[in-house]
Amino acid sequence: MPAIGASPVARRFVPADLDCADWSQGEPLYQELLKRPIASAAELQRWIEDFAELDAAFDEFGSRRFIDHSCHTDDIEVKKKYLHWVEVIEPRIKPLYFELQQKLLASPFLAELEAQDRKYALLARQWRADVEIFRPANVPLETEVTKLVTKYEELCGDMTVVINGEELTLQQAARFLEEPDRATRQTAWEAREARRFKDKDAVDALFDAVVKTRHQIATNAGLPSFTALIWKEYKRFDYTPEQCAQFAEAIERTVVPLAAALDRQRQADLKLPALRPWDTLVDPHGRPPLRPYARDDTDALVSRSRAIFDRLSPALGEEFESLRTNGDLDLASRKGKQPGGYQCSLEESRRPFIFMNAAGLHDDVVTLLHEGGHAFHMLAARDELLFTRNAPIEFCEVASMAMELLGADHFGAFYGDPADVARAQRHQLERAIRLLPWVATIDQFQHWLYANPGHTREQRTAAWLGTWGRFAPALDWTGLEPYRANWWQRQPHLFGSPLYYVEYGIAQLGALQLWVKSRHDTHRAITNYRSALKLGGTRPLPELFAAAGIVFDFSEKTLRPLMEAVGEELERLPC
Repeated sequence: MPAIGASPVARRFVPADLDCADWSQGEPLYQELLKRPIASAAELQRWIEDFAELDAAFDEFGSRRFIDHSCHTDDIEVKKKYLHWVEVIEPRIKPLYFELQQKLLASPFLAELEAQDRKYALLARQWRADVEIFRPANVPLETEVTKLVTKYEELCGDMTVVINGEELTLQQAARFLEEPDRATRQTAWEAREARRFKDKDAVDALFDAVVKTRHQIATNAGLPSFTALIWKEYKRFDYTPEQCAQFAEAIERTVVPLAAALDRQRQADLKLPALRPWDTLVDPHGRPPLRPYARDDTDALVSRSRAIFDRLSPALGEEFESLRTNGDLDLASRKGKQPGGYQCSLEESRRPFIFMNAAGLHDDVVTLLHEGGHAFHMLAARDELLFTRNAPIEFCEVASMAMELLGADHFGAFYGDPADVARAQRHQLERAIRLLPWVATIDQFQHWLYANPGHTREQRTAAWLGTWGRFAPALDWTGLEPYRANWWQRQPHLFGSPLYYVEYGIAQLGALQLWVKSRHDTHRAITNYRSALKLGGTRPLPELFAAAGIVFDFSEKTLRPLMEAVGEELERLPC
């Protein structure tokens, strides 16, 4: 494996000076691959490798344009370059990519490659799904959806509030929700939600267009719903929409009661007649908020996170440090920056990039652990062929969510007081509990959205409130009903990653299994974790789980004992 800081792999097929912004330079390379004769399995393998090299070059170009726009949503020149990728380059690649996929699937030498290495069989299965749903008429529609999502991101990136005379992003203002003074929390909460509500109609209009266009894309592909299309696009070969509904029911039976008990205890500890939305993040015993580092000191966030990774595995610490030395981090929250956090794989450089909005909160630590897990996954599988490098997203999220739980054992890197360490660990386990009902809410709401693509805004609101009502905390929303009805607009996945959310729930069960195993043998749990990451996407989803020493199952049979284990650990930890 090349050194972590090594330069990108030398190009063999793609010219070193290729300008991916100039389609006149890129198109001949795609055409050469289309026209190249293939007379043996060895030539087919070389063809696949050349295709992967070309795809990596363009994929990284587009990723860098996306990252630049995420970091600078208010920069006109950056936006122009991103839209040039979205409107000019990417739409021209898609039909040629489809033809190249067809060429592989039609090759008489594919079976020989599949017999030599099963990863080619997995690749063929994935590409058959792509070929089944590709329609040239959908390319401009997909471009339009991307542009609509970009507008949503720009709206969110422009949102700020003024608190105590200081203009803050919504992420920066979130720290006031942890303040012991209830009036301070309420003021900050209402300011943030009022700012979101100001753009309610604009966001609704964008989402109306997104749902309508996505349904047309599915119709063009000959499928009954966008959900059916997504199942093929996301290569969900190992579970069904019906199993997602059953998972939600299991969460309703098993997790919601546990979360409700936590809410009742919080209400009692706070001595409140009812919990309001601004009461959910404050320490229930009136202690100051956890502040793991100074608000603007992202260097401290990185250094202390590295200390956690070092304690888990020196190799992980070294890999994480390489992100800092290579400039692969943009962490601080600021105006003009897209909300949220993500890890983006730069496929030609074979480097991960982490984006987030750090604001001096404990959640920043959790986010960086999470995205660090994705980065470790990318680095572990970086020597694999591009087309089989990336695991199914359900396992990608195991990589990130397991790192949250395993890293929690070492929160002492951020907190000197053992009581604060215990608070942070309780926060992590409660977070694991509370995530699952929210996953069920977002997932089942999305299933409704795309089963009813002609819905009105009023019907959408009713469906949202009904779905959330099954899983939501028992909060008092009196006088805040419009904000509650609009709460779904906070979830960016609904816009940019449709029907992508159940993965977090499935992965949480995998991560919790690793966490339980680490209680008995931490070294072995980490070893299994890293071994599974190294496989990339060369194994089907159940086998990746098995390689990590866990089972691919998200039924109540697996869910209930995990919740019992979390409950027992919460009983052990001091409040």
